[in-house]
Amino acid sequence: MRGLGTVLVIALAALTACAPPAGEVEAVPAESVAETALPEARDGVVTDRFARLALSCIHREYPNKISHVLNSAADARPARELYPAFYGCYDWHSSVHGHWLLVRILNMDAEAPFRPVILEALGKSFTAENIAGELAYFQGADRASFERPYGTAWFLQLMTELREADFPEAAGWVETLQPLEAFIRAQTLDWLTKLVYPIRAGTHNQTAFAFGLMLDWADATGDAEFRAALAAKSLAFHANDKDCPLSYEPSGEDFLSPCLMEADLMRRVLPQAEFAAWLDSFLPQIPRDGSAEWLKPGIVLDPTDGKLVHLDGVNLSRAWALEGIAAALPADDTRVPALVAAAAVHKQTGIASVSEAHYAGSHWLASFATYLETRRGIAPQ
Repeated sequence: MRGLGTVLVIALAALTACAPPAGEVEAVPAESVAETALPEARDGVVTDRFARLALSCIHREYPNKISHVLNSAADARPARELYPAFYGCYDWHSSVHGHWLLVRILNMDAEAPFRPVILEALGKSFTAENIAGELAYFQGADRASFERPYGTAWFLQLMTELREADFPEAAGWVETLQPLEAFIRAQTLDWLTKLVYPIRAGTHNQTAFAFGLMLDWADATGDAEFRAALAAKSLAFHANDKDCPLSYEPSGEDFLSPCLMEADLMRRVLPQAEFAAWLDSFLPQIPRDGSAEWLKPGIVLDPTDGKLVHLDGVNLSRAWALEGIAAALPADDTRVPALVAAAAVHKQTGIASVSEAHYAGSHWLASFATYLETRRGIAPQ
């Protein structure tokens, strides 16, 4: 029989083996973290509902989908350790635009009942230590394409929102996040010099959508060099495009329309008259009778399926693209009524799909709905 001293040594060794390495914080499973009590949403204020969804996920670590290059066994770590600011909401890009959503709410709604909770949540994420960890991750070997271009475009959109904010915490957070912003800017400029073809997918890799968000960031920050590079690449890719096959859309996993997002991009780089003429050639099927039936919303039969639920997103992003295209045309353009009518149908369908019932959609659809509801991509008339 072993003596008591031997048993204690064995027990201590076992405890030491299970403890996290010195200097590291053990990730706490989301289900063991007490949820913050949230105010009730106001009747008729849909953005309150969207804020609740973002607050419920930006610090929820699991479930989590990591798109991650392992250079050694040491890289096999949980998301919270890989990117300590944007580890929640299932994946990096959803976490980023979940944070954007919350800043957008602060900027758009001074009476938002969630304001104190939002400020607390953002302050938890936007620390110098967390952003240093994010930057270190981006600078790791073989990660040049990490979250490019979708996630990085949303990060710049987050910075746009923070730079336009007037609440006191925003300026400090801009300074904290600026090193990652500068890195993404430089990395994107370098990528543009090597990108020979557009990426016309209906999912994350699409260049038209990302270029649109990035152009808005360049305009908001006054970055003429970045805008010029994006505009030149957009024109090189799309100035001569004609007869976009809108009838081929959507594909079964799209959350972005290749045709409509391209048009939504080109309105940002062409003068109004040139854009109207370009649109004639690019989307000649837009009717001039004010009808909405020419573009039918996507259908989702299983909202628990993370890929199929993308079609709820395509309805939301189509709606904001249609609104953006209409806003860029002359007021008397006979295509405007049909664009607005189709946008309304897609908006109604898309907003109705935003629910907390299934995490497959709730972790990201609220951001798309907020972008649409607050007309983020459209300059005030």
